[in-house]
Amino acid sequence: MILGILTISMLLLLLLRVPVAVSMLFPCLIYVGWSPDISLGVALQQTVGSVDSFPLLAVPLFIMTGYLSNAGGLTDRLFRMLLARFKGIPGNLGFVNVFSSLMFSWMSGAAIADAAGLGSVLVPEMKKRGYDEKFALGLTGASSLIGPIMPPSIPAIVYAVSAGVSVGSLFFAGVLPALILTSILCVFVYRDARKNPVHLESGIGQVSVSQATREALPVLLTPIIILGGILGGVFTPTEAAAAAVMWVFILGIYYQSLSWKAFYGVLLKTTTTTGSIMFIVAAAGLFGWVIAREQGPQAVTQAMLQFTDNPIIFLLLINVALLLTGMFLEPVAGLLITVPVLMPAALEFGVDPLHLGVVMILNLVLGLLTPPVGLVLYVLSSVTGSSVQTVTRGTIPFLIPLLITLLLITFIPALSLWLPSLLTE
Repeated sequence: MILGILTISMLLLLLLRVPVAVSMLFPCLIYVGWSPDISLGVALQQTVGSVDSFPLLAVPLFIMTGYLSNAGGLTDRLFRMLLARFKGIPGNLGFVNVFSSLMFSWMSGAAIADAAGLGSVLVPEMKKRGYDEKFALGLTGASSLIGPIMPPSIPAIVYAVSAGVSVGSLFFAGVLPALILTSILCVFVYRDARKNPVHLESGIGQVSVSQATREALPVLLTPIIILGGILGGVFTPTEAAAAAVMWVFILGIYYQSLSWKAFYGVLLKTTTTTGSIMFIVAAAGLFGWVIAREQGPQAVTQAMLQFTDNPIIFLLLINVALLLTGMFLEPVAGLLITVPVLMPAALEFGVDPLHLGVVMILNLVLGLLTPPVGLVLYVLSSVTGSSVQTVTRGTIPFLIPLLITLLLITFIPALSLWLPSLLTE
């Protein structure tokens, strides 16, 4: 009864456009005030304790890495290298779009940063060279979802902290799924190029492949620092994030492309973004504690076990539930609310926590392309000048490769577990 009231109260507040953190916090505070055996000090301890985590320090550091890469012109160097390498290939700007997102994902870990940084450049260029506007918008939106899956992924850090699994292992669990999504999107680009041979454009600029590669080579060392440092046992994921910030900052200074004014803007945006995420984490800490106190996870587990004892059916039910959740909550908030509830049930069904993590992350990031929340839709509309309706229509066909990727990951756990298993051998 109490769980139902808490959940309905939160949903009503969300429908009234109340911020996510407040929507979680307000019903919990009423619950605490109503309960005679809970003091406000206990509630405060649960709220503050949820953000008192060393792995969560990686979140602002990876956010800062992405902002520094944009402000310091490092993403432009990657962009020019890809333009040179795909010059003359049918549909080259489509391939550049996908691989730009893949490379930028190694530094940002967030779909919003990808959509904002690359959408403002790629969509106008694709439209100028004869690509359909909706195709350009849909491809940019779909490829931006590579960021939250490929390490370093901010949702992966949040899930790992909530589920008590290794951040490094979850990072590597997302590599193959991200590459699969990249490959399927490339198939869609190739298919469009075959249907529209007008896209035999020669590319942008006259920079040679060797010159463009030399200019981008130091930037390409960033994922080696992050993943190589973690894999080699040199860094923890949090230390790797700090090393990435230092490396990107040094490159920005060396190339003389990062001004102090731009650096101040990076600090401001990093602080603002981190503050909003950590407020959600703090509120979710109290919300999760209240749910656990009312034995919500046990109730969900029992309900699932009564419905089915098949782990595949269980994962399919989770897919449906999370796809609906992602339509109303952004990924970090969705993970913080659902992980404490679904994790005990997943363990009961024998689902590996790393496999569950990749499935949950991909489900929830799909919500970034679906109304009514659909943050990527609004970002693309803002940076390209296209209407939200046009962006939405453009992204609908690209839900197909995203759902194909989701089903592959759901039915083939090895796609998520193979790389992490190599780390433990």
